[in-house]
Amino acid sequence: MGAAVLGRRAQPVRPQSGQNILKFGPGELDHTLVHQALVDEFHFWVLPVLAGRGDRLLDGIDTTHLKLIDTTRFSSGIVVLTYAPT
Repeated sequence: MGAAVLGRRAQPVRPQSGQNILKFGPGELDHTLVHQALVDEFHFWVLPVLAGRGDRLLDGIDTTHLKLIDTTRFSSGIVVLTYAPT
């Protein structure tokens, strides 16, 4: 099933469910959900690990409309940054 189809199916479910939908990692579905204004928050987990390769999480998505609303720091060095669209 394509990302656009999943995005259209998520629209009527979102206001009714009262539950969160959690999606991990980058992909075409991210673009669809963001462009259809179906994302309330982004939670970015920053781990103290260097990786030289990988997919860009928000490649092609305008991030200038995001506002930092919360941070959580763990003793392990992990930091969670929570952003919301403005």
